[in-house]
Amino acid sequence: MNDAVVISRDGAVATLTLNRPEKRNALDLSLRAAIAEGMRELSADDSVAAIVITGGDQVFAAGADLNLLVDKGSQQVADIDLGQYWAPLAQCRKPVIAAVSGFALGAGCELVMMCDMIVADPSARFGQPEARVGIMPGAGGTQRLIRAVGKATASMMLMSGEPITAERAYQLGLISDLVAEGEALGRAQQLAKSASKMPPKAIAAIKRVLAQGADLPLDAALMLENREFLLLFDTDDKREGMSAFLEKRKAEFKGR
Repeated sequence: MNDAVVISRDGAVATLTLNRPEKRNALDLSLRAAIAEGMRELSADDSVAAIVITGGDQVFAAGADLNLLVDKGSQQVADIDLGQYWAPLAQCRKPVIAAVSGFALGAGCELVMMCDMIVADPSARFGQPEARVGIMPGAGGTQRLIRAVGKATASMMLMSGEPITAERAYQLGLISDLVAEGEALGRAQQLAKSASKMPPKAIAAIKRVLAQGADLPLDAALMLENREFLLLFDTDDKREGMSAFLEKRKAEFKGR
């Protein structure tokens, strides 16, 4: 892995830090590839139970690096297959928490919205300004945004290019938690630590139901939920979790 990202570990929690500060973590192919490789590595590492993604305390990611796209036509961009770089994150079975300070714009905002939880401090700004450079979001920036904040706010952000503050994002439900200045990473790691102690099969089932059920009619989504609910009753972790609760002791989940 190149030095475009830095990975650190604290017990079962891994933190992946975007490391292109001189370019405000603009997402060129090198950084995208490093994120993808890092996510594949952490997803396959059985010692890692939860992942935090951060850009540092100044900026999360200012968007795509336009040097990558400025001279390319549609077929050339299609041949790059930008989606391949996001797949390891979007398909990760483990909890992924974004810690956001400063700008999360364009592809940076799309990256944030692929995470399960988002923690931000008051310096954070979320935006999809792609129309200002003649294009539109292409990695979920319209569809994830409208599902998170509704049509009116999504249209405003997409059509005017104006970002929203962390406070507004929290009010709208785009982010999970709003914390004091400089505390986003610590809070994200705290949430990751809590999630890392949960039974992995239950967490994976919850992620599947949230991802698949959101676009289904309610009856179909409830059937999906019930199926995953019943399957967990055949796991060792279900027996351990319920026994530990009844015996008033700490559960020790094994992922089985």
